[in-house]
Amino acid sequence: MSRPLFRHSRFGIEFYSLDESRVLYARSPQELFIPGSTTKILTVGTALELLGPDFRFHTRIYRAGEVGADGVLHGDLVMVAAGDPNLSGRIQPDGSLAFQDEDHSYGFARARPVPGDPLLVIRELARQVAAKGIRRVDGTVRVDATLFTEGPRELGTGVVISPIVVNDNLIDVTVAPGQREGDPATLIIAPQSRYVAIANQVKTVARGATELEWANDSAAAGGSRSATLTGTIALGASPKLQVYHVPVPSRFAEVVLTEALQDAGVQVTSPYVAGAAQFGQLQRFYTPDREMAEHVSPPLREAAKVILKVSQNLHASMLPYIVGAYLKKGSTDAPQAGFDLERAMLDRAGLDLTAAVQNDGAGGAALFAPDFVIHFLVHLSKQQFFPDFLKSLPVLGQDGTLAEIQVHSPAAGHVFAKTGTHGGPNALSGGGVINGKGLAGFVDTQDGHRLAFAAYINFVPISSFSEEELNKVGQAMGEIAAAAYDGFIAAGGAQDPKPARPK
Repeated sequence: MSRPLFRHSRFGIEFYSLDESRVLYARSPQELFIPGSTTKILTVGTALELLGPDFRFHTRIYRAGEVGADGVLHGDLVMVAAGDPNLSGRIQPDGSLAFQDEDHSYGFARARPVPGDPLLVIRELARQVAAKGIRRVDGTVRVDATLFTEGPRELGTGVVISPIVVNDNLIDVTVAPGQREGDPATLIIAPQSRYVAIANQVKTVARGATELEWANDSAAAGGSRSATLTGTIALGASPKLQVYHVPVPSRFAEVVLTEALQDAGVQVTSPYVAGAAQFGQLQRFYTPDREMAEHVSPPLREAAKVILKVSQNLHASMLPYIVGAYLKKGSTDAPQAGFDLERAMLDRAGLDLTAAVQNDGAGGAALFAPDFVIHFLVHLSKQQFFPDFLKSLPVLGQDGTLAEIQVHSPAAGHVFAKTGTHGGPNALSGGGVINGKGLAGFVDTQDGHRLAFAAYINFVPISSFSEEELNKVGQAMGEIAAAAYDGFIAAGGAQDPKPARPK
């Protein structure tokens, strides 16, 4: 804390022994701090408690018409979005969900998509439709995304929030240099579809940093898009991932499902119809006898792993919507309904709600006191699903967003915690500021004790948002957590933590 880097910064820290029910160390535990993505602890913990770790999403396709003896459906096919965030290539043969330590949604230097087919689930749904004997659809393919409002963008990456999520509502574009200076770069696009036509204006240059930017993104005919990727990449440079944020996820899903149906031998003859479909009128067709396909997701405990391990912003941002939509059916404001349910849960648990501010699921607009976070972690540790929650957290020096933090520390493998970063520019210096850096979770100490901890640094000026600068602060947070691994001294005086409630 006395390093020159932090001379203008604020620290809020609390370590708590779960075995002895007492605070071991605290610094400014009741003050509010910008927590960044440590907010996801609260979001995921709430969803696991209210929906249950075994909760699964059911994405179904129904026929809104009759099927003739010739296999022709006289009407539409409707895929009903269930809020499943993992309609993607993440699903593994054993039912687990894969992840990369640096998620593709952030576009960091080492970010990569999960290997495999990003349309894995969509293709399986299409094969199920074909297996029901349908050979042609005389109507069109529609996606009912009315579970909650589609269109807001999550605050961290700008990805569109929607009840339908195919490949994280992203198109992955991997850019590699050409063979000679002046050659156009090579683009590998996944998934490929007619949804967006990408014009390549990236040139290969002799040297310099890779600089890529989207331009001219606009609507085209039939609900599709067109966009231009511009910039430069140096000869011999490693491939760089540049993601395209899908502006209308429901239309993207309609296009890729239509293409998957055609690949499975099902023709779709009617063109795209502009304007919102009247799904209220179509809901009478959502009956078991008209079900053409169904995808059942892995359990929520697996989805939690993706959110927490790699800090998946879109998935976390969706959870208040999902909780509200499923548990307060008919609400016209699903995210607020979700937060209302969360508030009631926290109140039942005895937490001090004056010590927390939360406006989204991912941590783009939140404030927490370290003591509030500790009380929530203690609450989680008493729940039946806690082993699943613990397994979903990044592990110091091993995986997720902690994979490169304190790799050689004795504490590596013994700290299970969620990271958080929230920053902005500094036009005055040309650099930036880390408004909030956080780390919260659990430490299994060398002498066999388990601690809960929450640590925050706010307002750290940095010269740039380079990986090197961010790593300095990230490593410092890892050092604070690692210090508890072999520094805990058991002592008496155990007592339950008491929330600081206003009198």
